[in-house]
Amino acid sequence: MDTGNKRDVKSDILDATDRLLARYGYKKMTIDDLARETGIGKGSVYLHFSSKQEIALSHIDRIVDRLTARLRVIAAKDSAPDERLAEMLVERVVFRFKSVQHYTESINELLASIRPALLERRKAHFETEARIMAKVISEGIANGTMRDVDAVATAMAMLTATNSLLPFSLSAKELGKLEEIRGRAEQTARLLIYGLVTK
Repeated sequence: MDTGNKRDVKSDILDATDRLLARYGYKKMTIDDLARETGIGKGSVYLHFSSKQEIALSHIDRIVDRLTARLRVIAAKDSAPDERLAEMLVERVVFRFKSVQHYTESINELLASIRPALLERRKAHFETEARIMAKVISEGIANGTMRDVDAVATAMAMLTATNSLLPFSLSAKELGKLEEIRGRAEQTARLLIYGLVTK
């Protein structure tokens, strides 16, 4: 059986979710809209997701899954730990910005009606990012290029410091242009890492 042309309906639904969130926002988006946008029946949507909330949260999860895959690639590079850490901090900001730059509202505004579930997911996402960065920090500690610190707590503090640049409270438009965001992220990363390196 040739599965090369098999349609990934779940992914198609999440792609449609991205477009409809940008167009209508969460409250106005319906399962009927998603089915129509995806080109499937409404019942088929429910074969993959139990609710509109699960679809929206799965859309956010997919963005973060793609980001964490990129962070793992950066973490595995041969460059110095401080260089990798700076690249990871900038990437988490730029990647999220690019993923939602077509939205007219911030993520918090867009998904306000499911805020408690969103915040719970966000906490788990940050913990995953912190673990990836902590490995790089631990490597820097082990090779003597970084101060002996609690790697996970330090990674979490770095995430917290760069969260102000993420499109949570402000829309991508309110945050500014991509190059401005990248520049701010690079400056912030340099400042954060300056206090960590021993050289």
